[in-house]
Amino acid sequence: MSTVDGTGASSAPGQRARAETAVVRARVRAARARTVRIVLYAAAALLWANAAALALVAGSPVWAVSSALPALLVSAALALARAAERRWVAVSVSGGSMEPAYHDGDSVVVRRRAVPVRGAVVVVERPPYRAPWPDAPVARAAPAHVLYARHWFIKRVAAVPGDPVPRAQVPALADVPEDTVPEGMLVLLGDNRDDSYDSRSVGYFPESRVLGTVEGAGQPVPRSTARMRKT
Repeated sequence: MSTVDGTGASSAPGQRARAETAVVRARVRAARARTVRIVLYAAAALLWANAAALALVAGSPVWAVSSALPALLVSAALALARAAERRWVAVSVSGGSMEPAYHDGDSVVVRRRAVPVRGAVVVVERPPYRAPWPDAPVARAAPAHVLYARHWFIKRVAAVPGDPVPRAQVPALADVPEDTVPEGMLVLLGDNRDDSYDSRSVGYFPESRVLGTVEGAGQPVPRSTARMRKT
């Protein structure tokens, strides 16, 4: 994932074009990420095969261990990287929907699949305009390169399941029959209400579409530490 943003409802066509461009770029990055991953796994396999061949030729346990060391290091690095990306991902903020807490170009660390609580800042998959969700939610253990093909929002949780439905603040929920937010649903709003496409227009966001919670909400990490590029 490269960016998370918010859009103003008044500029939906322009924002939609921007989103489509971002998705095309994200898919290019996703293809590159897959290629890099395949190359690294192939390199690890070749190193292990080479180590096994050398060990058989030499017939020495010491030589077997020393020849397997590069393969072990590469495999360990791949395993650690995979474990880390299952728990955290760094993204760049695009747009001003979360000002003043987050500005365009800020970078944040997202703890994946953390349980959203009221007041938390979350990264959630961007809903399509007046259309059903085109794809299933991202799998819990999906690698980071899979996230590149989706487009994401950064919003603050205004209400969680069991909370009263905020009808007055959220026009899209004014006529819902229930009195409390249903299970599996969230009400999400941008801090900058004048420039945010959020639950006021969309209604509920499925909790299954939430990638995770921003670590240290309200305190973006320095841009120099970001691991993902802004588009």
